Amino acid sequence: MLIAQLSDFHARPAGVAAYAGLDTCALMRQAIAAVNGLDPRPDCVIVSGDLTDCGLAAEYEAVAEALSALAMPCYLIPGNHDRRETMRAVLGGRFPTLRQDPAFLHYAVDDFPVRLIALDTVVAGAHGGDICPARQAWLAGALAVGGGRPTLIVMHHPPFRTGVPAMDPMMCRTAPAFESLIRDHPEIGLIATGHYHRPIMRRYAGTIGFVAPGTAHQVAFDLRPGQPTRLIHEPPGFAVHSYSATDGFVSHIIPIGAFGPIHEFELPAEYPGQS
Repeated sequence: MLIAQLSDFHARPAGVAAYAGLDTCALMRQAIAAVNGLDPRPDCVIVSGDLTDCGLAAEYEAVAEALSALAMPCYLIPGNHDRRETMRAVLGGRFPTLRQDPAFLHYAVDDFPVRLIALDTVVAGAHGGDICPARQAWLAGALAVGGGRPTLIVMHHPPFRTGVPAMDPMMCRTAPAFESLIRDHPEIGLIATGHYHRPIMRRYAGTIGFVAPGTAHQVAFDLRPGQPTRLIHEPPGFAVHSYSATDGFVSHIIPIGAFGPIHEFELPAEYPGQS
């Protein structure tokens, strides 16, 4: 199974530029075209939050129009730049999974060889996320009925530290029992997140924690304490997570852009591997 992960569109209304003059909607459409152009195509797409920059209805309309071009099913979660009720109102008709829970925009999908659990971590008015007791109880219930099937959890805020001092204060707050819950379910092969606008991986709670790059701007790489969050126009990107019963989860980072044609390797005669 192939799962494409897009993250952090930060869509703005038509004609409105975002950070440092970026046309985030054009970059969102470029990312969607890149996913459609993959061969083989992914079985589905997950979008790990911050669909919009300000949670405006016009921004969600732009997201809906762009996502309508996808050639495969798509599953969404909110981020801290989203407004839960506006997202549900504008996108809930096209994406009925957003209407499964009355309080949060989380749900489980059992239509594929890998179970998808979308976990809403948003705290209204806050940069960081939270797994409150109600959300943890929902996740425990969703895992309990999974029958041990291979599972991917997608959430916007990473529940783990990454060593980026400017971003880690905005991670997802969790109780110790959350990490224990993840450890108790070894079928969770991957926790796929966004929010940090950089490709990052680490071991967490017995599984793999993954952060996808953004489809527009990236957060500048800076491990120095005391530095503010800054953005940089590094190449945008997305992830493709491959799952097989033999290999489990394997994640790939795909840069978005025109990088010229694919070339065959022509090895020099001096190469030591030549026969």
